[in-house]
Amino acid sequence: MDVNVNIVTMTIWTPDLKGHKGPRYRAIADALASDIASGRLAIGLRLPTHRDLAEALGVTVGTVSRAYAEADKRGLIRGEVGRGTFVLGGEEAGAEPSPAATSRIDMSLNLPMRDIDDRMLGATLSGIAGRRGLSGLLEYQPQAGSLRHRAAGAVWITRAGIEAHAGQVLVTSGAQHAMAVLLAALTGPADVVLAERLAYPGVRALAALLRLELRGVEIDAEGLRPDALEKACRTFKPKVLYCCPTIQNPTAAMMSESRRRKIAAIAKAHGVAIVEDDSYGMLAPERPRPLSCFAPDASFYICSLSKTIAPGLRIAYLRAPAARVQQVASAISATIWMAAPLMAEIAARWIDDGTAEASLQRKRQETLCRQELAAAVLPAGSFSSHPYSYHLWLRLQGSWRSAAFAARAWQRGVLVTPAESFLVEGEAPAAVRVCLSAPPTRAQLEQGLKILVETLRGDHDPGMSVV
Repeated sequence: MDVNVNIVTMTIWTPDLKGHKGPRYRAIADALASDIASGRLAIGLRLPTHRDLAEALGVTVGTVSRAYAEADKRGLIRGEVGRGTFVLGGEEAGAEPSPAATSRIDMSLNLPMRDIDDRMLGATLSGIAGRRGLSGLLEYQPQAGSLRHRAAGAVWITRAGIEAHAGQVLVTSGAQHAMAVLLAALTGPADVVLAERLAYPGVRALAALLRLELRGVEIDAEGLRPDALEKACRTFKPKVLYCCPTIQNPTAAMMSESRRRKIAAIAKAHGVAIVEDDSYGMLAPERPRPLSCFAPDASFYICSLSKTIAPGLRIAYLRAPAARVQQVASAISATIWMAAPLMAEIAARWIDDGTAEASLQRKRQETLCRQELAAAVLPAGSFSSHPYSYHLWLRLQGSWRSAAFAARAWQRGVLVTPAESFLVEGEAPAAVRVCLSAPPTRAQLEQGLKILVETLRGDHDPGMSVV
């Protein structure tokens, strides 16, 4: 299976550079503008990767990177890490944004609300500065992290409802790094990895990087369907199942405990390792126990601080079966050797002194308020979510396609993420992910939601469909 082709809708675009003068990068950007204006490239389509286009044109990857940067500056495209580069339109393509777009409201990224201020961080750094052996934080540490930092991670993980001790916990540089380490440690080239049919795009990027075959498993209102997982295990003989059972990204589904028991039993029966991404789980004060509780010897549990505390910390905790800790630690050493000790020290202090818990409580309260605001503005029954989710899954009606809707919303000044960005396999549903936490204020959030409602009620231009 060619992972890059089957993961998401993508156009095979090779521009004709004849007649376009100037440097090659500018000629590519000009050709892109011309092809959008002529209708050859529809808004919402995913463009070839930098490397693929460079090979097709016989130029360097750097030239294509400069071309895409020029096109982005003109408002023709938007590139997103782990997702790809998408056609937007812009002045050059005859798709000039509305006045509202001059101050766009970004609802495309799951950013946590910022509540750690300068004073709080400064106090923590002052405390660290006064500790004995401060310079030791600049020395090499064990690959899994220092015992103190691993113990803090065990405390935080235990709060999520799964038993953990320091010897089972490894410190990584964020959840994405934890995922990369696990896939590298548990698989080899061409092995099959399963994920929800709609999943966090980072798993697609890692599968492509590691030359893995990524397959999508059907989902419903609770997430992974046991019957679909059973069928996929029998058909593909996978090595790993990656999933997000609590506040799933992008659908915000919450898997019941009975469903988790079934999923765990199927994975164990087929010898499939479970990688559980619980990046959003701590936001929900009442939730089922982690999936890993029901297959502790075959599960790898990831608990990140990026969504619950602050993304710039780049700290996540990974709970592994005791027998597999050294295997995972070796993969950490092969990537970054160790997570940054200074960042791990800040995280440990915030867990120890209650700063992390207080920050989590503030985020929960603000998320509740924003979910209530969304429920008041959006049409009843138009979306699914969870009261403590940063995002919601907005279902589109009529002839709307998700990429076309996202492009139209962008023209009106709001950024959302189309279903195509999360697609692992199959056809993308008519839906978009809307992030409620990204706008800095509730007033901006309300304005963005009202624009989305207006867009929903507007006429759909068939020319903007993804083909």
